[in-house]
Amino acid sequence: MITKISKKDKKDWENFLTKKDSLPDKDLVILKKKIKKTRIFDFHGFSLDKANKTIDKLIKESYRDGIRKLIIVTGKGIHSDNEKNPYSSKDLGILKYSLPEYIKNDSELMKLINEIKDADIEDGGSGAFYIFLKKI
Repeated sequence: MITKISKKDKKDWENFLTKKDSLPDKDLVILKKKIKKTRIFDFHGFSLDKANKTIDKLIKESYRDGIRKLIIVTGKGIHSDNEKNPYSSKDLGILKYSLPEYIKNDSELMKLINEIKDADIEDGGSGAFYIFLKKI
């Protein structure tokens, strides 16, 4: 298929080629928006009480900041000191199970959340979970 190119199109093309200005990188703009909308927080080494207080504050601040996705890293609990506590399970990590439960039992926090689900392997797998926040 052969079509003729108009003089205006040729001129526009020549002007484009001779310009020294760079075009905006649309992929970079989209990437920056994605980065801004996600926040990662690592709870390794936190006590249960400190983790509960921190997750409460983190969810509320992230919601106010317009963050849409939180990646919460708790670890799998395999290196925790729960073996020394006779009242805790030796098979289950403390924060891995208690943080999502704490959030689900707080009606104020749940009003800000669309969904809580397990993380993909690249974000921590079974040692992490996602919190998807509602829009303001």
